[in-house]
Amino acid sequence: MSLLGILDRVADKATFDKAIGPAQRAVQAALRPQALRDLLHGTWLGHPLHPILVQVPVGGWISAGLLDAIPPLRPAATVLIGTGVAVAVPAAMSGAADWSEQGIGVRRLGLLHAAGNTVALGLYVGSLVARAQGRGGLGRVLSYAGLGVASGSAAIGGHMSYAQSSGASHAATAARALSSEWIDLGPLDDLPEGRAALRTGKGGSADVPLAVVRRGTKVDAFIGVCSHLSGPLYEGSVEQVRGTDCLVCPWHGSAFNLDDGQPRRGPAANPQDKLEIRMQAGRVMARLPGRDR
Repeated sequence: MSLLGILDRVADKATFDKAIGPAQRAVQAALRPQALRDLLHGTWLGHPLHPILVQVPVGGWISAGLLDAIPPLRPAATVLIGTGVAVAVPAAMSGAADWSEQGIGVRRLGLLHAAGNTVALGLYVGSLVARAQGRGGLGRVLSYAGLGVASGSAAIGGHMSYAQSSGASHAATAARALSSEWIDLGPLDDLPEGRAALRTGKGGSADVPLAVVRRGTKVDAFIGVCSHLSGPLYEGSVEQVRGTDCLVCPWHGSAFNLDDGQPRRGPAANPQDKLEIRMQAGRVMARLPGRDR
């Protein structure tokens, strides 16, 4: 069985589910201010923050491993290790914020990922202490051990991202299945005012749900599954969030600006795919913008 197959089996096991619930609640309690959660999710950036932050410790520790092999450059390796240790803390916080609002399979693997990262961080802290005490040999042994553990943990994180779609835009996936032709959403007068309505567009093998909101004569249409975890955005509510009219997902409360689909409140970090609108003989027509066709 491949490594990925083993990880899939771990994600299917409910062995540690009793520990996951309390851990999830503890993370959400610690990160209770919504502004802090949005900062860590990357909602303000329009992109998940965690994969950006982890580049610093991963890159620093890999580079330190190379520099440690060259005696004159070992002081620089120590600086890189220290930098990686410092940035590992906010990187872990952003990962914990994302983990606490993911599906159960991601949360199961996320515990393993977090455990590996914690061990790696401990080894690197030990390496810094040993180097500060003049025990360079031990410091290098600990740092190389940390690099090995961190590499294994990174592989788990990659599986969570690429195989389990943690952090990916689920709306973009649905958009790729949608026809590029103009879609007839029906007469303008048939759309309810100020709330989401379900319409569908032709997909490759099944219809793709769309969330359509009418505000007077203005119509906004989005892919109907939330970019966060495919929640039914067409069942969401229209609310004012931070001074902006938004469509709010009923599952986790992610809020998307009706004007451009950008997230205004997490846990979503990716924007919601929005369709172009035109009026034709009193009927509302929609299609994907050029980048999606």
